[in-house]
Amino acid sequence: MFAGNQITSKEVKKMKKVSLLRMISVIFLVVSIVLNGFTHVSFAQETGHVKHIILFIGDGMQLEHEIATSRYLYGKNYNLSFHKFPYKTFVSTWDVTTYDRYAYSLRDPYYDPDYIIPKIGYDPCRGGKKPFPLDKSIDDSYFLTKLIRWPDDTPKYPATDSASAGTAISTGYKTDDGNIAWLPGDPGEGGNRRDDGSLKTIAEILREEKGYSIGVVSTVPFSHATPASFVSHNKSRNNYYAIADEIIRETKPEVVIGGGHPSWDNTFMSEELYNDLKNGLISDYVFVERTTGVDGGEAIINGAELAVSQGKKLFGLFGGNDGNFEPPVPLDTPGSPFIVRATIENPTLKDATIAALKVLSQDEDGFFLMVEQGDIDWANHANNYRWMVGTVWDLDNAVSAAKDFVNQPGDNLDWSNTVIIVTSDHGNSYMRLTNNPRLRVGDLPEQVGEDYAWSYPGGEVTYQTTNHTNELVTLYAIGKGEGKFKKYEGKWYPRTRIIDNTHIFHAMADMAGVSKESPLRVIVLKPFICSNISNGE
Repeated sequence: MFAGNQITSKEVKKMKKVSLLRMISVIFLVVSIVLNGFTHVSFAQETGHVKHIILFIGDGMQLEHEIATSRYLYGKNYNLSFHKFPYKTFVSTWDVTTYDRYAYSLRDPYYDPDYIIPKIGYDPCRGGKKPFPLDKSIDDSYFLTKLIRWPDDTPKYPATDSASAGTAISTGYKTDDGNIAWLPGDPGEGGNRRDDGSLKTIAEILREEKGYSIGVVSTVPFSHATPASFVSHNKSRNNYYAIADEIIRETKPEVVIGGGHPSWDNTFMSEELYNDLKNGLISDYVFVERTTGVDGGEAIINGAELAVSQGKKLFGLFGGNDGNFEPPVPLDTPGSPFIVRATIENPTLKDATIAALKVLSQDEDGFFLMVEQGDIDWANHANNYRWMVGTVWDLDNAVSAAKDFVNQPGDNLDWSNTVIIVTSDHGNSYMRLTNNPRLRVGDLPEQVGEDYAWSYPGGEVTYQTTNHTNELVTLYAIGKGEGKFKKYEGKWYPRTRIIDNTHIFHAMADMAGVSKESPLRVIVLKPFICSNISNGE
């Protein structure tokens, strides 16, 4: 021993005990990793922060839609790429508007951010502690009864819209339906951004505090609710021109890829903005657009490579009628699933995701990327099973591509600094698989009718609404920081594993080392026991 550092026999025993405990901890961690099949995790993951956050949102996707697509592709219920992620939980999605509808029906106080009773926004005793079909004791009328907020209000199903749901995920605040990163009530002051009612998003925070590059990708117009909620601010999601201008002229994300091309639908961006991009007057971006006869996937990948070589940002503008990418089309080929592109002129979500990652991964400081498959929601509004399967497949392929991108050698992305999260912003359609008969691999049900009025004479599937629902949705995560979600489980809903959608913001902020105190004050009633639910937690 070094002179002057005498150690007593008691201290030696203590050191041996500490060493033993450390050895046991390491063995336990290794065993846990092997048992979970999560073999690519290194011990380096236990320290430091996430540098690359890739967030996928399946708009309007609930568990039954995932199962339906998994059965078509693989003949199994839980075989999509993200079903194999090591972390899984369930998410409540209610917004202020939903809360107030339930509150009025219950004669409870309206929403107050300083006094929130989560059970008003979502009641696990009626809606379930898990989504259907994991919990089959759900009270259907809880979701399917139209409610009002005040005496002269129009009755509507209690459920969030994509703007307020996107705002919850991107800012950690609850707001009214239709609001884009803005406080409820549409105030002209307050908030945490410019004292004008607007709210800082996770993308803005990571860029400002950590130097991250940021990007949004969507199969619907880039100025639509979900992508807009991460890179713009507005009192109304319908102010498309103003939102588009803010995204491109003010926020200037390093990557924007989406629909809304004015040559197919001029609703989503002004002609002036389009011309400025096309003519190079907004010189920050390599501009790639839908072109007749040109493969959109190849075009956006080439555009990404050009952006990297020139040190520029990337803007990809695609879409068709209604501004959306034409969705992939699955065929009814029992035993052999087969899906075709509706047109080559729009990229697949996989191509768009790879292009975004090529550009964003150049930033050594890190990046945040939100990728939305927005057509899942439209398929479910239309009660169109075939369309839904094609869009969830598109999401699944994109998630697989992102995982492969992280796995590839020779760059600065690996599982010690990257997380992939897959979730949904809300349910839609109240679709149920009857299992009588059970649809199998490559098999699609017979559809009779047209969008918003389909019937399924074979009885394999049922729909109850063409609207959003307040059902729980799923969340999956893999990589650095995936365990950050764990501390939010049951925080608002004790004796469950439910997290709230605002917790997604906080978990991502925690992962990146920019944790924020929640602005919401929650009143949780304990213990949380439901006499009408017999299944486990």
